[in-house]
Amino acid sequence: MPIDGLGEFIDALEKEGELRRISAEVDADLEVAEILRRVSYGPKGGDRDGGPAILFENVRGHKMPILGNAFGSARRMEIALGTADYTEIGRRIADMSRIKIPSGLLGKIKSLPELSKMAGAFPKEPAESGPVSETVPKDAGFDSMPVLRSWPHDAGRFITFGMVATRHPETGVRNLGVYRMQIIDGSRCIIHWQKHKRGAAHGDISREAGQKIPAAIIIGGEPATIFSAVAPVPEGMDKYLFAGIARGGEGIRTVKCRTIDLDVPANAEIVIEGHVDPSELEDEGPFGDHTGYYTPVEKYPVFTMTGMMSRKSPIYLATVVGRPVLEDAYIGEAIERSFLPLIQMFHPEVVDFAMPPAGWFQGLAIASIAKRYPGQAKKVMMGLWGMGQLALTKMIIVVDADIDVHDMEQVIWAVTTRADAAHDTTIIRDAPTDTLDPAARIVNLGSKMGIDATQKTAAEGYLREVQKPVEADDATKRTVGERWKEYGLP
Repeated sequence: MPIDGLGEFIDALEKEGELRRISAEVDADLEVAEILRRVSYGPKGGDRDGGPAILFENVRGHKMPILGNAFGSARRMEIALGTADYTEIGRRIADMSRIKIPSGLLGKIKSLPELSKMAGAFPKEPAESGPVSETVPKDAGFDSMPVLRSWPHDAGRFITFGMVATRHPETGVRNLGVYRMQIIDGSRCIIHWQKHKRGAAHGDISREAGQKIPAAIIIGGEPATIFSAVAPVPEGMDKYLFAGIARGGEGIRTVKCRTIDLDVPANAEIVIEGHVDPSELEDEGPFGDHTGYYTPVEKYPVFTMTGMMSRKSPIYLATVVGRPVLEDAYIGEAIERSFLPLIQMFHPEVVDFAMPPAGWFQGLAIASIAKRYPGQAKKVMMGLWGMGQLALTKMIIVVDADIDVHDMEQVIWAVTTRADAAHDTTIIRDAPTDTLDPAARIVNLGSKMGIDATQKTAAEGYLREVQKPVEADDATKRTVGERWKEYGLP
């Protein structure tokens, strides 16, 4: 059964030994973030395991506890999504896109099981009330929450793991996005939704129509819904539907907001209702981000609160970002795996795909392919750069199917033995890049590099004999394997 809320998730983590409770008083100003970073980074030179999730039960000046590093290990991601095979999520989306419209009575009857599975993933009709609408806090507002200040030169307190719900002003498709939010006062914050994100697109459409856009800031909820808010789902897909797919085909429950025309996930901890005025811009930042640098001050739109609802005893979910590898790496790995089937749907030659955490998931992508014809590596590069958020990826390396894309030593070996710098490097100037990219000379505009690290053929102008990789013969490997204990080696 999928996990239905943050409380259930905490119980599951505790049962698995993945959670630590801290009863000592802590400060949301810098101290909590430093604790989470030290736990997540772990000892220098040690194996990366992400450290435990932490529930801070005694936060100075607040009654609300803070949950941090909740998704910061491979095991916790498995618990959160109820599976260790994240590709299954992508396969469900791919399967939905392949369902044929049935013809005739027999065809319709045969298709009922598949159609039923698809229907089950859709969100439930909005209810008037649910767990998140148990109460309206007396001290409603941003000051009622233990919002973190993470780094000493941050411009202030930032909501770091809030989901922002909006609806496309024309199509009605719902979106959930995780954007950082800088607190201005008890009822206003600045939303850092970058130009390439759906929330910003919704805001632009509203601005052109001279309107404010209804929005809700959601804290906590079902792990699958939180994952859906982070995931770069195919354009046009309702994020609430994707949450149901991530929950194994069980649609999420929703409730109606009280002061705006939006429905939100019913199992959230806190919902702050309001609107974003795309024409009201304030200076946002600096903020220590996941690139490992402070992002400079830029103007972003202001969110103004109109109402708030929450559970009776809500938990504040937070995360910290900075130089990799931190909690977001494990979420990114799950996204990478879950979207492989979608990549393969459009590019069937792709065998595997990786976005190393050290590359902050927009800096570098590696794809292995079953190469059949000349120039196929470049075809895959161009195709990947044309797929949604992959358009922001700075560098793509394409290798042969015999290379493990998750093993950087193998990737480096392929780059240095199968790529000629002059002929196998592709540079694209003046292309879209991540807003946070610290190397881009102009915000949102940079260059891209593709490296074809596949074995070249005569058809690609490779004039030499293809050298055969060294490998032990099977008989010798078998003999040594059988006699290993005799050698007295570990």
